Amino acid sequence: MKPVKPKPWTTVALVLMNALTGMTIGACQPSSDDYVAPPPPTVTVSQPVQRDVTDYLEFTGNAQAVQLVEIRARVRGFLERVHFEAATDVQKGDLLYVIDPRPFQAQFNKAIADLRRKRAEFALAQANYRRIETLYKQKARPKAEFVKAKADWYMGQADVAAARAVLAEAKLNLGYTKIRAPISGRIGRNLVSVGNLVGASENTLLTTLVQYDPIWVYFSLNERDLLSLRQQYQKRHAEGPAQREEEKVVYLGLANEAGYPHEGRLDFVDQSVDPETGTFLLRASFANPAPHTILPGMFVRIRAPVDTREAALLVSERALGADQGGRYVLVVNEDNVVEYRSVEVGASLDQMRVIEKGLQPDAWVVVKGLLRARPGATVSPRRQETASRISSSTTPLP
Repeated sequence: MKPVKPKPWTTVALVLMNALTGMTIGACQPSSDDYVAPPPPTVTVSQPVQRDVTDYLEFTGNAQAVQLVEIRARVRGFLERVHFEAATDVQKGDLLYVIDPRPFQAQFNKAIADLRRKRAEFALAQANYRRIETLYKQKARPKAEFVKAKADWYMGQADVAAARAVLAEAKLNLGYTKIRAPISGRIGRNLVSVGNLVGASENTLLTTLVQYDPIWVYFSLNERDLLSLRQQYQKRHAEGPAQREEEKVVYLGLANEAGYPHEGRLDFVDQSVDPETGTFLLRASFANPAPHTILPGMFVRIRAPVDTREAALLVSERALGADQGGRYVLVVNEDNVVEYRSVEVGASLDQMRVIEKGLQPDAWVVVKGLLRARPGATVSPRRQETASRISSSTTPLP
């Protein structure tokens, strides 16, 4: 049999059905050009840290020696010996110099002899006065002789007193030939060589002696901080003497030291504000044992605690942003929506910042992923638990 050829209209119908079927199937499959919304960005959030914070003020201070003594020759003579090495520590009473003592020893010996002679003369005048007094009472001597004997006795007494003064001066000058350290401290270089005449026209400067321990540090407080501190101290003075003693503690740090490792005490405040600078002078005393880390003339850093706040709020420095309105943080609410919070910041401590206003302790602050968080946008927060309260620390005032 011969195959039956399809009619032309049948072929056209089959082609149309196949095309419509392909279009229907293609319409049911998703197109690669359709937009699919991404999932919410993931950010890390954390609640503010609560910490007891001690605010303090920072200053630049200048160290000065408690005592600086110029060692000078107090008598005229030739320098005979030097008994110290330059730039070494000496103790009070140590022998430093010897000036030729022989002329002063001779004057001392002469003064002793003069005193003995005056005493002998006084003893003779006293005996004569007593003898004349007895005879005068018996009316065996005239009054003029009695008066003269009494005057001789008084003169002899005065001569003995004068001789004693001369002896004391001679002894003092003899003692000045041995120059001893008046204080304990570090001695400087020798300014006069052995064999030179000293004290000829003036009290020759021989060397200097500086006391390093303890050491004073002077620093200045501006008028605004002074008024603020006075108000705070007046409020706390009712807490008793112990609190007032704590207010005297200050801390010191050198240029090459981390933090403020040296503790001292405030021991002097000036009487008034300097009208030229508007500052108030204060002084603190610090222990400075050998090897005398703090040297006179050094500029040092001073930190003075002024107030303690309990449960202050701190957030990471990374969580803070800045715009024309000031500082702000981003907070994720209960609906996982980012909110903008304007805050007032305080002091910085350990890469954290004190928040003065604008934030609650239970707020979840964005600390990581700030670039992915926009106010009003939904995010996927990942909570980072932090201790709600940690040990007290100190922070500088802004």
